[in-house]
Amino acid sequence: MILNHLWGLYAHPKQEWHTIDTRHESLRYSMIHIMLIALIPALCAYYSAVHLGWSIGAGDRITLTADSARIMALGMYVALIAGVFILGFIANWMALTFGAKPSHTQTLELAAYTATPMFMVGFAGLYPELWVVVVAGLVGLTYSVYLLYVGVPIIMHIPEDRGFIYASSVVTAGLVLLVCILAGTAILWHNGLGPAFSH
Repeated sequence: MILNHLWGLYAHPKQEWHTIDTRHESLRYSMIHIMLIALIPALCAYYSAVHLGWSIGAGDRITLTADSARIMALGMYVALIAGVFILGFIANWMALTFGAKPSHTQTLELAAYTATPMFMVGFAGLYPELWVVVVAGLVGLTYSVYLLYVGVPIIMHIPEDRGFIYASSVVTAGLVLLVCILAGTAILWHNGLGPAFSH
């Protein structure tokens, strides 16, 4: 089953990382996992934006036209997938500095399974209140960082002390990548590719 590691990452993460390391499924398997999990935030955001409306604070709920929401959901989906692949590439490049020689599949697995809790936060979009999504996002981010720190020594086969520094470097790279995606979104919005609101 494609998503067979999902429960294990929540129930017993350290043991599940060992299972992932032992099996090392193919690059295709990791790609399918990413593509399926990335659907969660994209589809939930689309549904909420068109059918439920977002509550930012006082005032009426904000809804988007179906066409605008579809474009934004597709953009989100592509950005999430690209972000995981870029993070995997960065993790692979940085690994050499820490004495590890992982394959691209290993670093993609690390990036994909670490990003999973962040993508699962997409379900919070079905209750489109800003504070709910922010709180859920912080919880998802915290657990993703935890999974990274637990998984790095196991997947990369490096000692825990070096694994901690390596994981910290990957977290920093991930945050920079997130800022770049947000900046790119702001630039696109400023140049006329922003959302179209329904009335």
